[in-house]
Amino acid sequence: MAAPTTREGNLEAPTRHPLDWRNPAFYDEAALTHEMERVFDICHGCRRCVSLCQSFPTLFDLVDASPTLEVNGVKKEDYWKVVEHCYLCDLCYMTKCPYVPPHEWNLDFPHLMLRAKAVHYKKGATSLRDKVLTSTDTVGRLAGIPVVAQTMNAVNKIGPARKALQAVAGIHAEAWLPEFSSKPLRSRLEKQPLDSPAEPAGETKGKVALFATCYMNRNEPGPGEDLAAVFNHNGIPVTLAEKERCCGMPKLELGDLESVRAAKEVNIPQLAKLVDAGWDLTALVPSCVLMFKQELPLMFPDDPEVQKVKNAFYDPFEYLMLRHRKGKLKTDFKAPLGKVSYHAACHQRVQNIGPKTKEALSLVPGTEVDIIERCSGHDGTYAVKQEFHDYAVKIARPVVKRVNEAQPDHYGSDCAMAGHHIGHVRADGSSPEHPITLLRKAYGI
Repeated sequence: MAAPTTREGNLEAPTRHPLDWRNPAFYDEAALTHEMERVFDICHGCRRCVSLCQSFPTLFDLVDASPTLEVNGVKKEDYWKVVEHCYLCDLCYMTKCPYVPPHEWNLDFPHLMLRAKAVHYKKGATSLRDKVLTSTDTVGRLAGIPVVAQTMNAVNKIGPARKALQAVAGIHAEAWLPEFSSKPLRSRLEKQPLDSPAEPAGETKGKVALFATCYMNRNEPGPGEDLAAVFNHNGIPVTLAEKERCCGMPKLELGDLESVRAAKEVNIPQLAKLVDAGWDLTALVPSCVLMFKQELPLMFPDDPEVQKVKNAFYDPFEYLMLRHRKGKLKTDFKAPLGKVSYHAACHQRVQNIGPKTKEALSLVPGTEVDIIERCSGHDGTYAVKQEFHDYAVKIARPVVKRVNEAQPDHYGSDCAMAGHHIGHVRADGSSPEHPITLLRKAYGI
């Protein structure tokens, strides 16, 4: 019997349909506009998602300012104003919307926005700035040259240079920009052999291959070293793939689906090889984990290697807590962490694994974890763009308010960039700390 559906919503877990991106009809602009009008009309009648991001306030303001006070009064060319504020956090789909499939209204707002971005990209309407910002491999290789890294890091701290960058490239002069490391994570970690000994526990095989990620590899390698230290302390060997490309999330958010496919063609064979050799997989950036656990499987549902990688991929703290359930996580903590304000990143929340980072940090005696389940507004590129930075700050303010009220000993996020954006908006000279760094401190290793 089919599940009952009502106008009030569906009571079953959300079901995600594969992304039909290789079908020419996917890029039919008239069909896209018709579907956007249908979905926008449902959203206008509901308005539950108004506090999540700027897409929904933009939509509702357009409706409220229209001559009909309905979606049919909004100019079709203004639909893009809604699309450009969506950074595919997935929170509306996974935490708010009562009309997602299997509901008969079949509403998937993030993937509709993705389709619109893909049409926009295919038309050649995407800016050069946005193409460069999402080319993380190219930028990272250039910035990996020591003298270039030092120069870029210095320029990013010079006010007049930042104002010039804003004028020329549309990078907001006051936005936080990551530094570049001339010694990437991949050169810092000792690669373990494929036949490394392991102690399985439950569904975990007991040895982990770390997907280094563009950001952790080129910008902030410290947490990657901390992860290896924590995992090794718990008897879990850590290795790296022979080679890797960007996971593809920045290009996905741009609508450049062919570049996502190209990255997949490099990464999946490498990761599948590690899975065949008995390794589990993880990454320190939640967006990368989500890419392999959800987005690539939805783009390539018939690729068995993609499904193999999906089934072997874990959030780092999810992995540690699975081991803890089987008595395989050491709790020989030497240092309390005190009060921790922990921001749960959107792309971790929508993995449906529960608050595993909070659970892990709460194992440390003398530690109180306040979890903040609200978007930081960073999204990797959204917060640095001139036209969106102020919105990103606005979205972050409720998170910052929670941190400031708590006056914690430590604060941070699973998404290091979100953590830095929160610190930037706090503007009190404090610095975020990645949760894996805090766990290493607690172990005293």
